[in-house]
Amino acid sequence: MKKKSFWIRILLMLLGAAIGSFGIHNIHRQSGVTEGGVLGMMLLLNHWLKISPAILTPVMDVLCYAVAFRALGGKFLCWSALSTGFVALFFKLWEMLPYALPSMQDQPLLAAILGAAFVGVGVGLIVRAGGSAGGDDALALSIAKWTGWHLSRAYLLTDLTVLLLSLSYIPLRRIIFSLITVTLSSVIIEILQNAGQKK
Repeated sequence: MKKKSFWIRILLMLLGAAIGSFGIHNIHRQSGVTEGGVLGMMLLLNHWLKISPAILTPVMDVLCYAVAFRALGGKFLCWSALSTGFVALFFKLWEMLPYALPSMQDQPLLAAILGAAFVGVGVGLIVRAGGSAGGDDALALSIAKWTGWHLSRAYLLTDLTVLLLSLSYIPLRRIIFSLITVTLSSVIIEILQNAGQKK
């Protein structure tokens, strides 16, 4: 039974990594509508401090995982290392291929909704399997555990903080669409995390 559970978790993480990274690559990157969390903070710091994303992203992920280690333990970090590796592999795959969807740059509302669906389902499957797709997922899970909040509320706290700070260089109109996508994706992630659980 444990062996079956192990392979189910691996398959969920692979599927989640494929779906989430597909949406970010084919929708968010082309449309300019972005997520919050580590990605948004990296863009913010890069804009104001001119520090390379290649340095900022791993540093922020390590800091978030250090917090998660105290809250969620080493087993969670092992699964998260595996799932973030899957996400990186799928990003590499999508980058080697032409865009699979047309650009939605002129349809930011559609991009926000579809992007949220892909990210929400992808990250939701990974979280359900016991891992995380990046440092911001680990941070949100830690906040939810410490505070007793719903996971969607913890995600919104981190995402909204980053989006508010991003108003210092991103037009309000774009931030509104980013707010839509992070709100929807947070709700979808929590639904998938709780699916099938007894109340």
